[in-house]
Amino acid sequence: MRVDVHAHLWVEEYMDVAEREGPDYLKPNVKFLRRLGGSESEKDMGARFEHMDETGIDLQVISPSGLPLYSEDEKKAVELAHWSNDFFAGWVERHPDRFRSYAVLPLPNIEASIAEIERSFDTLGMRGVIMLTSILDVSPADPKFDPVWAELDRRGAVVFIHPAGVAAGSQRLMKEGLAWNIGAPIEDTATATQLVHASIPVRYPNVKIIIAHVGGAMPMLLARLDDQPDPAAQFATSEPPSAIAKRLFYDTISHGHPPALRCAVESFGVDQIVFGTDYPANTGDRARRQVDYVTEAVPAETANQILDLNAARLFGFS
Repeated sequence: MRVDVHAHLWVEEYMDVAEREGPDYLKPNVKFLRRLGGSESEKDMGARFEHMDETGIDLQVISPSGLPLYSEDEKKAVELAHWSNDFFAGWVERHPDRFRSYAVLPLPNIEASIAEIERSFDTLGMRGVIMLTSILDVSPADPKFDPVWAELDRRGAVVFIHPAGVAAGSQRLMKEGLAWNIGAPIEDTATATQLVHASIPVRYPNVKIIIAHVGGAMPMLLARLDDQPDPAAQFATSEPPSAIAKRLFYDTISHGHPPALRCAVESFGVDQIVFGTDYPANTGDRARRQVDYVTEAVPAETANQILDLNAARLFGFS
């Protein structure tokens, strides 16, 4: 079963809310995303299904990308999470042979997020959640979120970590329009490292955490994380940082660059690599390239495992 773990559906009503009520940094993202054609319209959905058929994708695990609207206002956060999760669950119900979805949590509100995990999993039938790399400028590895991780661990959930579009807090990158092409993989790298530093994969071993975009720079940093002479940069972990990093999962999105995928496979092991396209951020030839380049980058048996086995096993799909 070919499962795309990284695909988005941008709902017009949700985009309106994001543009109206979200933080200022979201507003350029919304305008950009509207132009990509990933809505629930008949035209856009027809193009999506055509893409899936052309590339042999059985299921997309869909999410609203970097647009979960976190809020300190618990009531507002819960309303948005409920609306989003109800919509996505409804879309899965209408197309069970095409879609599964990640749940949005009303973070940073802990008890409300635990309650939404229960509702999303037990009532709506979801098996995973999406978290952004920045939860109102706080890392998902922050100790305040430990109760959420504990509940996800209890359920053996999949957690998809996606960039927030804040360029890891770099105002310079944001100002220069580099939030996504450079900032996003930096966010992936930083958050993966923070999860390792906090030993999240060790303390919550039943959670299956996927880092987007082959983990950013993580494939090239494993030895560096283990070999830090500066005490301030050393990790107080029960395992070497590189070993903890190999407990995480990483999607294949490197914009069709074979050396990047080979580096990830060699660094983390083929079992930790899952297939993704970032549809509809990638469409047409670029979307097809996300599939084709896997078979170019690695031997056929390895490509088959990445494309058609690992993600289905991760989610427990049959």
